[in-house]
Amino acid sequence: MDNAEVSLEKVAGRTLRVARWRLDAPGDHPPILFFNGIGANIEAVAPLADALDDRAMIIFDMPGAGGSPDPVVPYNPFTMSWTASRLLRRLGIDHVDVMGVSWGGGMAQHFALQHGGLVRRLVLCATSPGMLMVPGSPAALTKMVNPRRYIDAAFMERHFQALYGGNQADNAKDGHISRLRPPTTRGYLYQLLAMAGWTSLPALPFLSKPTMIMMGEDDQVVPVVNGRIMNRLIPHSELMVMEGGGHLFLVTHADQSVSAIRGFLDSPARPAGRPARDGA
Repeated sequence: MDNAEVSLEKVAGRTLRVARWRLDAPGDHPPILFFNGIGANIEAVAPLADALDDRAMIIFDMPGAGGSPDPVVPYNPFTMSWTASRLLRRLGIDHVDVMGVSWGGGMAQHFALQHGGLVRRLVLCATSPGMLMVPGSPAALTKMVNPRRYIDAAFMERHFQALYGGNQADNAKDGHISRLRPPTTRGYLYQLLAMAGWTSLPALPFLSKPTMIMMGEDDQVVPVVNGRIMNRLIPHSELMVMEGGGHLFLVTHADQSVSAIRGFLDSPARPAGRPARDGA
């Protein structure tokens, strides 16, 4: 976090802890607006922001997560996408690439559908269309929704492999756990409720932005088939399956992930009417 500017910002009636990397530095790329996983704090993604050092990145803690105060009233993808758009306006940004992981992948989809005029490209990692998804293993899902994984280090230690899968999960365990900060009970509950009943499935054929879908081959929480479904429905999308990767492949396969993200964001625009498909 040494390279980030972090502040509390009052946006659309909410107070959010916001981190900005290289926002004032000259560059040829639009900033990345990043939506984090459920309960996760900015620090969990800081290594990715540092690695993508040729572009700016903006991440904020959801209400009640990380350093953002508890939410006073519940929110949903519509209201939080609007809040994110107001944050961009405050920062003087009118065009972004959008990226989201897991729970945040749902937010990224919704933001791109609701505020398409602000979005250039979209990167969806380890995520699904929401309620209408192919579920992961019950053992992983029950542990994923349990906030003890943020509060109880021993619980996280015992269940890290079941939660995050992948053949390199143990190598990333200590570093990732050390960066986590537990959400409040209300913050975590409101994040769960925010996506209750939400699905992007009927709207995905209308998602016109160039999209890269990244999935872990061994993801026990969001099986790779969800990425294949989204790839079939989003017109200008491509699918990358991270070999040996689990739900946390952005951490366990960091170099490969950064290379793929940068390659997609920097690739030439495809001609209209030429959807990308990847049968991986």
